[in-house]
Amino acid sequence: MLHAVIMAGGGGTRFWPRSRQRRPKQFLTLAGEQSLLQQAFERLEAQVSPAGIWVITAAMHREETARQLPALAAEHIIGEPCGRDTAACIGLGAALLVREDPDAVMLVTPADHVIEPVQEFRRAVHGAQQMAQEHPQALITFGIPPTYPATGYGYIHRGEEVANRQGIGVFRVQAFREKPAHDVAEQFVASGEYLWNAGIFIWKAATILDELRRHKPRIHDAVERIAQSWPTPQREAVLRREYEALEKISIDFAVLEHAREVLVVQAPFRWDDVGSWLALERMNPQDADGNTLQALHCGLKTKGCVIVADAGTLVATAGVENLLIVQDGNAILVADRRDEATVKQLVELLKKTGLEKYL
Repeated sequence: MLHAVIMAGGGGTRFWPRSRQRRPKQFLTLAGEQSLLQQAFERLEAQVSPAGIWVITAAMHREETARQLPALAAEHIIGEPCGRDTAACIGLGAALLVREDPDAVMLVTPADHVIEPVQEFRRAVHGAQQMAQEHPQALITFGIPPTYPATGYGYIHRGEEVANRQGIGVFRVQAFREKPAHDVAEQFVASGEYLWNAGIFIWKAATILDELRRHKPRIHDAVERIAQSWPTPQREAVLRREYEALEKISIDFAVLEHAREVLVVQAPFRWDDVGSWLALERMNPQDADGNTLQALHCGLKTKGCVIVADAGTLVATAGVENLLIVQDGNAILVADRRDEATVKQLVELLKKTGLEKYL
């Protein structure tokens, strides 16, 4: 049976001030009429029943998750006491799934990505599920054919094709490559042998636990102890104690780079990790002057700006170009849209200068 774990942790600091500690990016409506989390849940519903979907999020976000996903059982919303990256998150999800279904096939997907068209995503998942059942020792990831030499994504070097499912190629993974410099990214794209690492996976839950036991036994043993405590009154205490002691490491570094059999599905769908405010330009139309607007706006000589504001708030601009202007409640951000990394740096500055109440 196919189960799914939606990873809904993360602070989304690059989307400040709309993304706040109590309401990070995955709970925001940035594309379409649903939040990113709601979109992720809806993508799964045609193939996974709500009883087979789990969401792992920060403990403080359990209530908001339940509010946004009323069809999801409360006991399937897992609150991490602290962030420990994807190895711990996925390991915990796998350990809990195996208790319910020892033969579970586990789809893992982030909560904050935009994927279109949904039908192509489901077709790819169906083919990948078949591969996971036919190759139970394989770890399968999804790779996106790059459309430009991105330096903000990791890459997957694909090897020989081992299967083709209704036109969707499945390849051996030769290597995982970290976020490259621009010239290296250009070489990756030109070669036709590299895919963006989407952070979407499918495998037998028991298989990923075995790989964690082999490569990260401390994480494996901790999540097993948490899973054993799950039906008991000590669950929350054990979760906190074990989780806080865990290493903070991604599943890529912890397992995938060392595992014996790793495959990649070349995705037939469009994908965006919605990593910063500039993602709005990719997901929304621009006006005649190249502005992306999610606000009531009146402008003169305003070009290439991204402008976002609360409903009922007017943003008026004159003689400006390439600005990022975001108003949300009690905070306003104005930045150079070409230097998106500064938003995350600014959030760190707010912490250091005693302005945490605005985060």
